[in-house]
Amino acid sequence: MSAPAIDTRRDPLAMRRLTRGLAALVIAWPVLTLSEFKPWLLFDGTSLAVMGGFLTGFFPPETAPGFLALLGKATLETLAMATAGTALALLIGAPLGFVTTRALSISRLGPGPGRLRGGVVRQAARWLLMVLRAIPEIVWALLFVRALGLGPAAGVLALAITYGGMLGKVYAEILESTDTRPARALLEAGSGRIAALCYGLLPNTAQELASYTVYRWECAVRASVVMGFVGAGGLGQLMDQSMKMLNGGEASSILIVFLLLVLMADMLSNTLRKLLA
Repeated sequence: MSAPAIDTRRDPLAMRRLTRGLAALVIAWPVLTLSEFKPWLLFDGTSLAVMGGFLTGFFPPETAPGFLALLGKATLETLAMATAGTALALLIGAPLGFVTTRALSISRLGPGPGRLRGGVVRQAARWLLMVLRAIPEIVWALLFVRALGLGPAAGVLALAITYGGMLGKVYAEILESTDTRPARALLEAGSGRIAALCYGLLPNTAQELASYTVYRWECAVRASVVMGFVGAGGLGQLMDQSMKMLNGGEASSILIVFLLLVLMADMLSNTLRKLLA
């Protein structure tokens, strides 16, 4: 007796996929409604005419020597702000990430008097990282601009605080997601936490840690441009002035420089990954 033929044209998971798609649509529809998401308005005749006129003003890019000198200075300010902010964030996030990494906790090796204290310190460090990254850098920039006045210093401090919380959290997650057995073996053998970090965890995570740090620097460059609109200097402040004066050519030149900065950050990230591979 031969086995019944199986209809291979029918997808056995079709009903499940359809149900999930309908569930996603039911969830997404109220969200899109509340956000007033109406993309068809972009293709309205009036909208197309306005956008076309706005984009036409971006060509050709401004190349006057006086403006290029201002653009070069603003670019250096943006790079300095992003680099200094990321460096300070590294000084904040790396120690906190080290403290919150459970794989480096000596008290977890067994019962002891320091177990409760270690847990309290780790939890306090996690809360601190949460507070640091919870407030956007643009809010810190507004605060520091009022305290320090206009200029890149406000942006540096804003980046340091917010990005310090981000770096600390992600560093801890990267260190805990790798094979922690070498670090645990070193701790059980009497090694210190720093040695366990350097010889047990970093060899397997250095490439990912470096790549994420460069990515955060790239994000800092973008954030520096945004914070310039609130008076933190750099390309953002120059862009704000150009847009207020309706000078599309200057804005176009600023955008080109900004794209080159992001491309440079991407190339730097790839180079570091190859060196640490």
